[in-house]
Amino acid sequence: MFSSPAYAQSGAAASSGGAFGLSGMIPLILIFVIFYFLIIRPQQRRAKQHQQMIAAVKKNDVAVTGGGIIGKVTKVEDNEVELEIASGVKIKVVKATLSEIRPLGSKPAND
Repeated sequence: MFSSPAYAQSGAAASSGGAFGLSGMIPLILIFVIFYFLIIRPQQRRAKQHQQMIAAVKKNDVAVTGGGIIGKVTKVEDNEVELEIASGVKIKVVKATLSEIRPLGSKPAND
């Protein structure tokens, strides 16, 4: 009474499994494309701009480090920059830690 024969799926259902695999991959591919344009590509642009900014640093520019130290560039070397943060007080920082370069003539926004 409760026993019923179990039948295997037909061949038509098995052949649609390949199509399901492709249609299951489309959302993943779409998500990767969206991540590329919204996250990866802008990050690469910012990194390229940062490298160009570091390469263009020169004497008498005002530099801001990642730690928030602001100083006037007095000497530029291959990997390091010497900043004058007060009269007679000079420090050396690694170029990669510079977060912003301002031209000497720039004024603060609230002055």
